[in-house]
Amino acid sequence: MTTLTEEAAELLIAGRAFDPAPPGFVGAAVDLPLASPGLPAGDVARLATRPALRHGFLTARSPRLAVVSGPPSPGLAVSLSRMTDDLRAARPILGAFAVPDGRIGGPSATGAGMRAGRPEAAGGIRVGLEAGLEGGGPLGLPRRWILAHKLAPVLAAAFANAPAAGWRSVRQAAHRHLPVVPAGDPRPAWTAYVLEAPALDGPSLRERFRAGERPAAAELARHLESLRPPVAARGHLELDVADTQPGDGWRLPIAVAATLLDDPAAALDAEAATADLPAEPRLWERAARDALTDPVLAAAARDCFLAAYAALARQGAARNLRDALADYTERYVLRGRTPADGILDRLAAHP
Repeated sequence: MTTLTEEAAELLIAGRAFDPAPPGFVGAAVDLPLASPGLPAGDVARLATRPALRHGFLTARSPRLAVVSGPPSPGLAVSLSRMTDDLRAARPILGAFAVPDGRIGGPSATGAGMRAGRPEAAGGIRVGLEAGLEGGGPLGLPRRWILAHKLAPVLAAAFANAPAAGWRSVRQAAHRHLPVVPAGDPRPAWTAYVLEAPALDGPSLRERFRAGERPAAAELARHLESLRPPVAARGHLELDVADTQPGDGWRLPIAVAATLLDDPAAALDAEAATADLPAEPRLWERAARDALTDPVLAAAARDCFLAAYAALARQGAARNLRDALADYTERYVLRGRTPADGILDRLAAHP
């Protein structure tokens, strides 16, 4: 069994953080919150073998959460098409454990779980994008790393849909102490985060090294897999900033994130909209608690969503996707609301 020194772990994490590549490929993973009481232990173990769907895989993160993971795809349209196929195929496999209203990410997958005091029932949507190229410039890895971090609290606020105990997104509440952009260059910043993040069952790897332990390489791999920061370096950039959305709304976080980072003009607009956010105090706390009732986040979200819609129109994206984004922007973003507010309104009306 290979054990590691602190220096070896740092080199290993930094060496695997990014596989430089220009923007283009898009991947996604969509959590499927399941009906109570959730999958039996045997089914969780069965899904741990990653049964293949048409394009990607179906797994279970817990008894209450299944995950459809799509492959890296050449462009947004192909990614959304493949995810649509796989999400449809996943539902018969999950059978009676799928959310009761029969809609992926429907209200019963969020509101009911929150009503029952089970925030773990809420899921999320992750977007995988190329890391970018070494060096500076519009396609540079450092620029994309910084922009992804500045966009993260804006998108988390705009797609908040997991209210509980004073939060509009209890999922993102776990990130309330994070800075908007981590200090340092991308590789050292990611390495420091990995080593200093508490493990699920104990102290951080950094603390263990300083105490004289030598964790195994397999432990480092498991720790890396368990981390769910808003922006992760997994060879590519992974954004985990959107809660599960009603119906086919899962498409929108993928479309907005991919467009704002990969379309050059939209990326410039997003940089302008988020330029002042690193100086904002407690921004992640505000994103999770207040979402778009926060005026700073609301203003940034308006500019970002309008930029994303303009980019999709320039690209000739499918009309139904553009219409869905326009509807979401009008219904929520321009009104300083999110799907979480609808859940809270219904719970207040029927306590």
